[in-house]
Amino acid sequence: MAMYDNENTVRTSFDTDYISEYLQQAQWAELVELKKLIVELAAEMGRPISMLDIGVGNARVPKRLSGIHEIWEMVSSYDGTDNAKACIELAEKEIASLGIGNKTFIHFFDATALDQWPKQHDLVICTWFTPGNFYPDGFSFEQYNQSSDKLDLSVNTKFTRIFSKAYELLHPGGEIVLGACYIDNDSTRQKQEDSYRKMGMTVITDEKDSFTATREGFWSQRFTKEKLFSYLPSIPPSAFRFTNLDTYEYAWQVRIKKQR
Repeated sequence: MAMYDNENTVRTSFDTDYISEYLQQAQWAELVELKKLIVELAAEMGRPISMLDIGVGNARVPKRLSGIHEIWEMVSSYDGTDNAKACIELAEKEIASLGIGNKTFIHFFDATALDQWPKQHDLVICTWFTPGNFYPDGFSFEQYNQSSDKLDLSVNTKFTRIFSKAYELLHPGGEIVLGACYIDNDSTRQKQEDSYRKMGMTVITDEKDSFTATREGFWSQRFTKEKLFSYLPSIPPSAFRFTNLDTYEYAWQVRIKKQR
């Protein structure tokens, strides 16, 4: 079952009455950086760019981009994917209400099957902490906090498979955007835990884990630069660009450039 398959949980996770200020401000900060990137990339390409959104959620990103005419003109097509039907339904309703279905397309699609995606893009995005949501197959939300064994995340084959393939889908000169991404430190861990508890969830991880998970099936990893490099060994570290989204080491936007 996908993390966001429960409709009530989905609505709560997008409801600003339940979302912490840290999350809300990271959301706006990443949108500011994303708009800058679109302008930059469209100028480099000399044309409007095609976008693929891994984890479109409630269509927050195309909603915000399409509301800025000058930015939206720089996007030729926008494909949004999600593996949660509740999110697909929310996204489709939003796209219809905005009247942007002429170049915005929503797909019920699991990112682990990106090797079957039929076309290339100039920009592949995975926003608002979604890069940290790809937990290893077989992880037990029911049993994890009852075990003394901690999950070894020196390898995350699902993350590697998804974003290695996303890199292959880029046109030369294109970019992947991961972000917001949680930065791995104890202060961020505590903020994650507080956020989940504010949404009424039960945290099942502690300070020894490099991710935060809840009994309700939510899972979000924190990252270091070195871990991202190790997860994507076929991409040179020089292709990565890290932008702080705040002044307190909470989140990054991570850009990965494919050379021409």
